Amino acid sequence: MFQDLINLFYPNICQICDTELYKNQTILCTHCANELPISNFHLDNENPVKKVFYGRLPLENAASLLIFKKKGSVQKLIHRLKYRGHQEIGTYLGAWLGAELAKTDSYRGIDLIIPVPLHKKKLRSRGFNQVEKFGKEIAAALNIEYVDDVLLKTSFSTTQTLKTRIARWGNIEESFVLMNSERIKNKHILLVDDLITTGATLEACADVLLEARNVKLSIATMAFTG
Repeated sequence: MFQDLINLFYPNICQICDTELYKNQTILCTHCANELPISNFHLDNENPVKKVFYGRLPLENAASLLIFKKKGSVQKLIHRLKYRGHQEIGTYLGAWLGAELAKTDSYRGIDLIIPVPLHKKKLRSRGFNQVEKFGKEIAAALNIEYVDDVLLKTSFSTTQTLKTRIARWGNIEESFVLMNSERIKNKHILLVDDLITTGATLEACADVLLEARNVKLSIATMAFTG
């Protein structure tokens, strides 16, 4: 009765279409969940995500759960996660992708998950790293460690959301440093982020991680800009 009373004043709504959810639904209504543009990139290791980094990074695997289109449903999901604080979206997407990766042989050799970090000023203003719950759910599905104190962001940049692809590429002056490199030596790392556009931020993070001895690297994100 108490939960029903809460739902009366604060209804559980679909994070895409805003319709009220039934009791057996979470985050998305059945219609919106079925309409999401799923990539299935994890099933093909020569996929568009990995091709973004050809000649730039020595990746073992690369995957994105969804395809991002401007003004589409995936954009709305990520916007609500990042700017409205709906961290349950990260949990939902991480559990989904984690379950898929756990069934894929090429992802079973991963040792730990590292998120793309936020600068401390951005973390303080937003209150959370939008990738944290996503990464933790994947780590739980793969039964591996989630590590967020190895990669540190040392530069502060304004939001990239309204910038064009070209402007974003030229604006990547992000600097990252590696802490406790001994912790990741000889490890296969899965680097996770929310969205791939040019891949510049992920590349900057990866370059730092690959400074550690005998590191292998894979990438997974919530979405890929198609």
